[in-house]
Amino acid sequence: MTILPITLTIAAAAALLNLWLAVRVGRVRMASKVSIGDGGVPGLIARMRAHANFVEYTPFFLILLGLIELAHGSAIWLWLVAIVYVVARILHAFGMDRTGENPLRMIGTIGTMLPLLGLACYALALPYLSPPAGSATTTMIDR
Repeated sequence: MTILPITLTIAAAAALLNLWLAVRVGRVRMASKVSIGDGGVPGLIARMRAHANFVEYTPFFLILLGLIELAHGSAIWLWLVAIVYVVARILHAFGMDRTGENPLRMIGTIGTMLPLLGLACYALALPYLSPPAGSATTTMIDR
């Protein structure tokens, strides 16, 4: 049985962050008396987009994180990238509460894109890096 401690920890953090984002949307809905849609309320639109944006990026992040961890990627690097991603998503949510461009939203966006790009590149390279000593690997060419 393989336990993926980094992925499990970050997936749990992501689930809690998702709930927090949903509660933030709910609070504005109640205050604005908008039960369906955005009602044209700017604060509600921003919070809904922050939540939706999180839901759009996080599955790809978690899938890549888990697969790289399963393939024995660098644990220190994975922890670092994962923590940056979670902190960036929190900063992005607070940044979306502010009108116009602001540093929190920008840092949150960059802190989302760069870790996702890094994981994607690592995932592309990992199968072609030297396999660990003593492991039996085959490629399509070997078959």
